[in-house]
Amino acid sequence: MLEEKNNQHLEKQKLVIKQLSSSFRNGRVGHAYLFDGEQGTGKKEAALFFTKLLLCGNPEKTVPCETCHSCRRITSGNHPNVTTIRADGQDIKKEQMSGLIFNMTKKGYESGRKIYIIYKADRMNSAAANTLLKFLEEPEGDVTAILLTDSYQSILPTIQSRCQRISFLSPSREAMIMELVEKGVTISMAATVTMVTADIDDAFQLARDDQFAHMRKTVLKLVEASDRHVHEALLFIQSEWSPLFKEKEEAERGLDLLLYAFRDIVSSKAGLQSTLAFPDQQEFFKSFSMKMTYSRLSANMEAILQAKKRLRGNMNRMLLMEQLVLSMQEGLLVV
Repeated sequence: MLEEKNNQHLEKQKLVIKQLSSSFRNGRVGHAYLFDGEQGTGKKEAALFFTKLLLCGNPEKTVPCETCHSCRRITSGNHPNVTTIRADGQDIKKEQMSGLIFNMTKKGYESGRKIYIIYKADRMNSAAANTLLKFLEEPEGDVTAILLTDSYQSILPTIQSRCQRISFLSPSREAMIMELVEKGVTISMAATVTMVTADIDDAFQLARDDQFAHMRKTVLKLVEASDRHVHEALLFIQSEWSPLFKEKEEAERGLDLLLYAFRDIVSSKAGLQSTLAFPDQQEFFKSFSMKMTYSRLSANMEAILQAKKRLRGNMNRMLLMEQLVLSMQEGLLVV
């Protein structure tokens, strides 16, 4: 089942696979790649494919054999020449980068190329990013880095410039929504989950998740609460928002959904015919948009983005949300 899903992702990213295979075939493998695309577009699967191709003992027509000792160890996550880095908590820390570089430069590896894969590379804190930058500037030996990100703009420009960018195309949201509706998902829920992930299977599971439905409802209630007295909005944060969005990852998803809601409000105010994240809220969003100027709506969206950044630190999450609500309250106008 997992292998079938991996193949589906690779099939949808033919241009990416062709580009990677061509660099291998022509002997022009770069020392650093930045895989950029929405969540669910197959970056992880492509990184695994490319890693196997670079280390495969019997590649056939620029495709890894999947059966040699090297391919099998990569599949099981036990190849000594392949190192993966993931966020330690919310961030990728300097110590992780220092440990990676130490491992990459010490002896004890098998002969051949060394590969390191950094998942969610945009989660590197500034110290980690600067440590990696020095290694990218002066790579030692036959080393290839593969950085994966859902947020290209969050990667330091100096790191961007030292990596070959590989862009992953997202599937049509409209087509995904239609497919989900055919599976019994409501149009409104299908529109929301396809903003969260570009993987149709993940989107379907999310649409059936009661907790996600509760999150969606709570985010919309926060938009409504921000239209009332400030004390009501703050009480809502304490009584309903905070108990639901306890963990950082949950809180970040909540802020993402809140950002999508304000994008819909801007689209409603401007009369744009875009595919909304919350199509069932059109009437309310249109009414809400009349109370705010474009500049305040833009300021609110920027405040949400800044809240997401502060969330990755150690700031108290309830305090963060209270400050965000106060900021959004400032944007309400009587017109």
